[in-house]
This record gives sequence, structure tokens and C-alpha cells, in this order.
Amino acid sequence: MSTSTSTTAALAGPVGLPSYARSVDFISTAGTIVLRYGLVVLLLLWGSAKFGAFEAQAIQPLVQNSPLMSWLYPIFGLRGTSSLLGIFEVTAALLIAARPWFPKMSGYASLAAAGMFVVTLSFLVTTPGVLAPTNPMGGFLMKDVILLGAALFTSGEALRATRGSVA
Repeated sequence: MSTSTSTTAALAGPVGLPSYARSVDFISTAGTIVLRYGLVVLLLLWGSAKFGAFEAQAIQPLVQNSPLMSWLYPIFGLRGTSSLLGIFEVTAALLIAARPWFPKMSGYASLAAAGMFVVTLSFLVTTPGVLAPTNPMGGFLMKDVILLGAALFTSGEALRATRGSVA
């Protein structure tokens, strides 16, 4: 047996994949898990914070200037609007986390989170002064570009997993 043949045989794993391919698969799987459950943790943290007075007041300048969301204040008030957003975020987080059992629901929850991130990114153009160098809100909102990507990726991954299923 030549050296290259024995090296190839040594690299082949139990499923016939070279160790490099197994490593790439492991990295991809680990990345997907970190992306999904990182998104879940952040949605749980920020969603839970929406039930407090401090967070309700902190998001007020963003929500009140948004044509997509300002209508909520006359109906639900400051704390009610914030709590409603918190319910949405916590629910989305829990459904995204349920991916191993309910991939379709998880995929749709990630898609709903993506919609939420599009709305929060719209605050960059609807909130006066948000992009001023002295305003920390602009940088805080910019992270939603990454979270939008995470939500879209996890939605696609979860919905792809439902292909061929009867449910």
C-alpha cells in the first residue's frame, strides 16, 4: 500500500468522510447551534427587560418616532407597549429554542424575529439624531444587522429540516 493510500485510509472516518470534511461539518453544526441559541438568549434577555419601567422609557424615543410602531402608545400606553414587545420577543425566543422538537415553528419564529429586526433597523432612519456620534442608540441598533442575519439563517435551516416531513 502506498503512503498516499494509507494516509487516505487513515483519514476516512466511520461514515467514510475524511477528517477534514468531518471537521468542517462539526464547525458548521457548532456555528448553527451558537447562532440559534445566542439569538434565543439575547431575545430572552431583551424581551424580559421590556417588562420593566426602565426599558419601557429607554425604547420610547425609538418607538414614538416610528410610523410602524408609534400607534401602539395611544392603545396600550408606555408600559403596555413595552410589555407587548417583550411578549413577542420572549415567545419568539422560546419557539426558536424548540427547534429539535418543532423545526417548522422554530423556523417561522426565526422569520418573525427577522421581521422584528427589520423594524428595529428602521429606527435608524425614523429616530432623529440616532446616528449622531454622541448617541449610543445608533450603535446599539446596528447590531440588529447581525441579528437579522442570524434570524434569517436559523429560519432557513429549521425550515429546510422540515422538507419531506408529513406535518
